[in-house]
Amino acid sequence: MKFLDRAKIFLKAGDGGDGCLSFRREKFIEFGGPDGGDGGKGGDIIVKGVKDVNTLIDYRYNQHFRAKRGENGMGSNKYGAGGNDLILKVPVGTEILYEDGKTVIVDITEEGQTFVIAKGGEGGRGNNKFKSSTNQAPRRADKGEVGEELWVWLQLKLIADVGLIGLPNAGKSTFLSVTTRAKPKIADYPFTTLIPQLGVVQLNSEEFIIADIPGLIEGAHSGRGLGDRFLAHVERCSSLIHLVDITQTDPFKSYKMLRNELAAYSSIMDEKAEIVVLNKIDAIDKKEAQKIKKKFEKSINNPVFLISAATNEGIQQVLKKVLEIKKSREWE
Repeated sequence: MKFLDRAKIFLKAGDGGDGCLSFRREKFIEFGGPDGGDGGKGGDIIVKGVKDVNTLIDYRYNQHFRAKRGENGMGSNKYGAGGNDLILKVPVGTEILYEDGKTVIVDITEEGQTFVIAKGGEGGRGNNKFKSSTNQAPRRADKGEVGEELWVWLQLKLIADVGLIGLPNAGKSTFLSVTTRAKPKIADYPFTTLIPQLGVVQLNSEEFIIADIPGLIEGAHSGRGLGDRFLAHVERCSSLIHLVDITQTDPFKSYKMLRNELAAYSSIMDEKAEIVVLNKIDAIDKKEAQKIKKKFEKSINNPVFLISAATNEGIQQVLKKVLEIKKSREWE
């Protein structure tokens, strides 16, 4: 299944059925009177959050959705049947936005959550509804109301406990593969991960979800590389694992550059707990790794972890820290 996290669709709720203009014509009833029934209500369009779907690919090729129209009223005071509602299933974590792509209509954050995105039109009244003491033979019946229609954007933001971020080739895919059962593509060239990947970490009797965000580069917040498409997924994560390749010429410069990209994208990023992890320590001298670690800790005034995703060294300490942050957030 292909990953698609943004789609534009057209919605048209059902029109209401027309009211009926009719008079009784039984043989032995001299003054039959009006007996036109009301039209049925048009179907609503409802969005519903489901957990067994993690992509918007169903809305890539089918972009127009119309609910059923209400049936017209009939004689003998028969009411028209209402149109069936149309339910659109979307992944949990989907935002529905107006056509401008900015104004949020609703945020589907829970399984089973529903929202009426387009209301069906009310059915028109039959002439029986207009009968009165002064108008016993009304020749009026209403048309059904028009159902709502609009273009909307569906935008998926993955819901995970922790987001895995870093520059291309920082070792994120390897980290995900050794900590979860996920099978991301791993290769020795940049941008091997082209879509976000999810994995479930099981640590003792606890578990949490990691989202591997495709490699970010300088200028990602303004559209360079793959960045701004997937930075939205980081917003849902309660904490971040910032993976830095310790073998780079200047690891701290790379770290600061990515932090600047996150801040430029959204001020929300500064509020997230961050775990800084220096990866690939198997490729350099241990004393040099400790020296770089101390420099980092002094600069950011926070602990820094040394790991090798290739050999599993230091991995457990990082996962325990994630779990510690997750539990502390649950108590807030």
